[in-house]
Order: sequence, then structure tokens, then C-alpha cells
Amino acid sequence: MNIEPYFDQPFYVGYSVAGYELALDPALDPEIGPITCWGVEADEEALLAAGATSHSGVEEVGGDIKVAVVRTPDGNLVA
Repeated sequence: MNIEPYFDQPFYVGYSVAGYELALDPALDPEIGPITCWGVEADEEALLAAGATSHSGVEEVGGDIKVAVVRTPDGNLVA
């Protein structure tokens, strides 16, 4: 299957795969490990209140897409 990105910029590449967002960050440092991106109804403040710590604040990446990366209490990065 050959799927072209619907959004392709140096800072973010977005694919729509079976109704899900697959996001790639071309500038990501592989030393920090993978970041799981998942659409949730919670905002960054709610995730921080639930025990996560901020890895990067909320950023608009284009096309009305806003992303924040938090580190969960068990050490995983989630956007």
C-alpha cells in the first residue's frame, strides 16, 4: 500500500491511515526515543494534573493541528 502524506512540511509529516493520524517529526532526536501520538479529549493541563510532566508545550503544527508532548509517570513520551 502506498499512502501519500496529506500534510508534508519540514517540521511535521501527517498521514491519514484507516481514519487514524500517523504523524512523523523529521526533526525528532532518536536519542529521546519514540513518541506515541494519539488523539485524546484531554488537554495538556489535564494530562499534567494526572501525573505527566511537560516535554514540550502546546504547539500549532499547521492545519489547525495542535500538539503537546508529555512524559507519563512510567517514562513514555505521548503527544
